[in-house]
Amino acid sequence: MAKSKSTKRKDKDFLRKPYYEGGLTALRQFIRKNMKYPADALKNKIEGHVHLKYAVNHKGLVIKAKVVAGIGHGCNEEAVRLVKLLKFKVERVRKMRVTYNKTIRIYFKLPKPNEKSAGKVSYTIKKKEATSKPKEKSYSYTITF
Repeated sequence: MAKSKSTKRKDKDFLRKPYYEGGLTALRQFIRKNMKYPADALKNKIEGHVHLKYAVNHKGLVIKAKVVAGIGHGCNEEAVRLVKLLKFKVERVRKMRVTYNKTIRIYFKLPKPNEKSAGKVSYTIKKKEATSKPKEKSYSYTITF
C-alpha cells in the first residue's frame, strides 16, 4: 500500500517568530526617525552600541526591555524607550499565546559637526519630508553647545 501525500503543507517552524512589518530597513528607519540623542551624551561626546534584550507578547507589543551592555549618559534609557515603541507582527499559530525573546543592538553616533561655527561645537539634524509629495522644503535644526 503506497502512502499518499497530504494536500496540506506543513509549516517549517512549529511557531512563527514575530517580525517588524517592512523588514530590517523599516526597523532601522523607525529607530533613526524616533531617536532623540541625549543631551548629556552630546555634551560628553559619547557614542557607541547599546545591547538590549526584550520580550514581545502575543499581540506584538514589547512588554519588557533590559540593557545587557550600555554606554550610559542617557543612551541606555533612550534605547529602552525606542524599543518599547516597537510593534511587531505576530501570527497566531496553534492557538497559543507565546512570549518571544529577542535582542537588538542600537548604535548611537554623534551627528556630524557643522563647519560654519568657529570655536563652538554645533550639530545639524536634518528632517526629510516624504518623497511622494512634489518638492518641498527640507528642514534642518542646529543645536549649539
